[in-house]
Amino acid sequence: GIKMNLAHLIPPTYKSKVAEWLAEDIPSFDYSSCVVGDRRETAVLYGKSEGVLAGVPFFNMVFELVNCQVEWHKEEGFWMHPEPEKGKAGYAVLATVTGLAKDILMGERLALNILANASGVAFKSARMKKIADSQPDFKGKVAATRKITPGFRLVQKYSVLVGGCDAHRMDLSSMIMLKDNAIDSCGSITKAVQQARSLGGFSLKIEVESRNLEEALEAAEANADVIMLDNFSPDDARAVSETIKSKYPHIMIEVSGGITEDTASSYMGPHIDILSTSSLIQGVPVVDFSLKIQKQ
Repeated sequence: GIKMNLAHLIPPTYKSKVAEWLAEDIPSFDYSSCVVGDRRETAVLYGKSEGVLAGVPFFNMVFELVNCQVEWHKEEGFWMHPEPEKGKAGYAVLATVTGLAKDILMGERLALNILANASGVAFKSARMKKIADSQPDFKGKVAATRKITPGFRLVQKYSVLVGGCDAHRMDLSSMIMLKDNAIDSCGSITKAVQQARSLGGFSLKIEVESRNLEEALEAAEANADVIMLDNFSPDDARAVSETIKSKYPHIMIEVSGGITEDTASSYMGPHIDILSTSSLIQGVPVVDFSLKIQKQ
């Protein structure tokens, strides 16, 4: 694919969000910063467990806010394979942070917290992308869901992209998804799609969650753009997707519901366009990093 710098996706205004997180960590006096004072120091960022480096623009924003400079030695997306049994010599050397001792300490924990979570999500995303690439029949994408950590949405969605998967819709305003509760409240899939179309206009896609073939076909008849097969078994998902595609080849088909790293490949049939799973973001283990001031 085309190599793009994903950091350009992050607007500079996001720095105010990072500043809020910094304020949350230092709501009043910063005692330890006062203890260490204003010696100029250099600190090295180490990767200590396997993962995919992600969250670089947010890490940079933290240290910009505390007047430090960051020099990266590895690119975002770098797959780290440290050997912790070798001690510090086995860690991945990722970046150097320079600034006053008090400022490095001020930003350290927030910056590492962001990196740990972001890199965990990117690692999961990269593994899922690898599974998708290994399935010759599957030409679709693995995507995340709206199951994110509130306040951390942009970081997590960004990290999914770093790992090579699809972020899916960002929020309720990005696409109209009609799930079972919405359809049950409207009375029918057809009515729900018609109302959604009149509101969303030409620029928003409409996706309909379906629980069986009948609902999927009704959604297709109603002119939905995307049909989600929710909580289908792999065999049913493959069969229903083939039926819909044979009649409505232009409609995109998404499978979702309880899909994990272990079961993903069984869903990756030739008629599936999107496989979405909350496991890209929810409950993903963090990657271990540390920032060490170098002894002079």
